[in-house]
Amino acid sequence: MSRAGRGRRPRLVLLLPVALAVALLSRWTEEAAFSGTRWPWRSARPQRVGCVAVAAQAPGRVVRVLVPIAKGSEEIETACITDVLVRAGAEVTVASVEPELQVKMSRGLNIVADKHIDECAGLDDWDVIAIPGGMPGAERLADCRPLVDLLKRQRKNGKLIAAVCASPAVVLADNGILEYDEKATCYPAAKFKQLLSGSCAGWWDSPVVMDRKVITSQGPGTSLQFALKIVEVMFGDAKARELAEQLLTHRA
Repeated sequence: MSRAGRGRRPRLVLLLPVALAVALLSRWTEEAAFSGTRWPWRSARPQRVGCVAVAAQAPGRVVRVLVPIAKGSEEIETACITDVLVRAGAEVTVASVEPELQVKMSRGLNIVADKHIDECAGLDDWDVIAIPGGMPGAERLADCRPLVDLLKRQRKNGKLIAAVCASPAVVLADNGILEYDEKATCYPAAKFKQLLSGSCAGWWDSPVVMDRKVITSQGPGTSLQFALKIVEVMFGDAKARELAEQLLTHRA
C-alpha cells in the first residue's frame, strides 16, 4: 500500500462519528417538527395575558368560580359565564343573594342557584368571582354586604374578579373596588360611564378589558368573549382557543 493510501484511513475513521451525529440530529429534527416536540433545552414559558402572566393549571387543580345572582340579573350573561367555565373544567357555584334559591332574572327566566351567598361569603378560596349584569340585579348585588365584603377580600388577596354589563359600574365602581388608574368597560349607558369615570381610569370602548386582576365587559352580546377571557387567564390560551372553535365564536 502506498504512503498516500495509508494516510487516508485515519481521516475516514475521524469523519465517521461526525457523519453519524449529523444524521441522528437531522432525523430527530424531522421527527420533532412533525410531532411538535420542543427542543430539550427550551423551557416552557408562562403565557402573557394583558398585564398578567399565567401558566397552565397544575394537573388535578380545580378552578373554583363563584357567580352571584339576584332578582333582575341578566340571564344571557349568567348562562354564558357558567356554561363556558364548566366546559373549561371549572367548578362553578351559582349563589343567590336573595332569601330564595330560585331567582327570577331580568327577562323572567327562573334560575335555581346552588347556594345562598351567606354559605359562600366566609370562604377565601374562590379563584374567580364572575358577576353578571342586568338591572335591577346589579343594584341588588351591589347592596349585598356579604358579597361586597367578599369582593374586597378577593381584591386584597390578588385573585381574579370579573364583571359584565352594568356590574363593573354599579357593583365594582360604586363600592370602591376598582383602583383609580385602572382601565375598565361596562354597558355603554351614560350613567354607568359616569360611575366608572369617578372611580377609575374611565370607560374604555372595548368588548372586553383586562387590567391587573379585573376583567370587565360590555353586555349580553360580549358575554361569550368575556367568559373566554376568564378561561384564557385561568386555563391558558390553548383552552380558550379550543372552546372558541367549539362554540363557533371568536375571542376578544
